[in-house]
Amino acid sequence: MDYEQLPLRDLHLPDPISWWPPAIGWWIVAGSVILLAILGWLLARFLRKRRMRREAIAEVRRVAAIYQESGDPQEYVRRLSVLLRRIAISFHPREEVAGLSGEAWLAFLDRGVQGTQQHGGFSDGAGRALIEAPYNPNCEIDVHQLDKLCREWVEQVTRRRRDA
Repeated sequence: MDYEQLPLRDLHLPDPISWWPPAIGWWIVAGSVILLAILGWLLARFLRKRRMRREAIAEVRRVAAIYQESGDPQEYVRRLSVLLRRIAISFHPREEVAGLSGEAWLAFLDRGVQGTQQHGGFSDGAGRALIEAPYNPNCEIDVHQLDKLCREWVEQVTRRRRDA
C-alpha cells in the first residue's frame, strides 16, 4: 500500500496561545495591586492629616504654656496669631488665607468654628484681640476665652478635609 497516494491531510497544530487576554488570575493580581496602592495612598493621607492635627493641637498647648510662664498677654496673642495663620495655611489653600488681615481674617476664623456664640467668636468676642492687641498695648485680652476659642477652632479646622 502506497501511503503517499492516500488522500490524507497534513497535521495541523493549534494556534499558539496568545498573551492577550490574560487569564483570570492575572486580572485578580492586577486588581489587587491597584487596590493595595489606593489603600496605601489613603492610609498615608489619613496618617499625615492625623499627625498634622496632633502637632497643631500640641502647638496651641505650647503657646499657652509659654504664656503661663511669662504672663505676658501681648506676647501670647502675637504667638497665637502667628500659629493660627500657620495652621490655616496648612489646612486651607494658601490663596484663600495668606492675604487675609483685619476683619476679613476674623471672619475667616469665625467660619472655621461652629457654636462660637458662647464665647463671642473672633469678630465680636475674645478673638478681636488678635487684630487689636498688636496695635494697642492697653487692649483688653481675655486670655482664658481666647485660648478656649482658639482650641475649638483648631479642633474643628483640623478635623475637616483639607481639599474640601
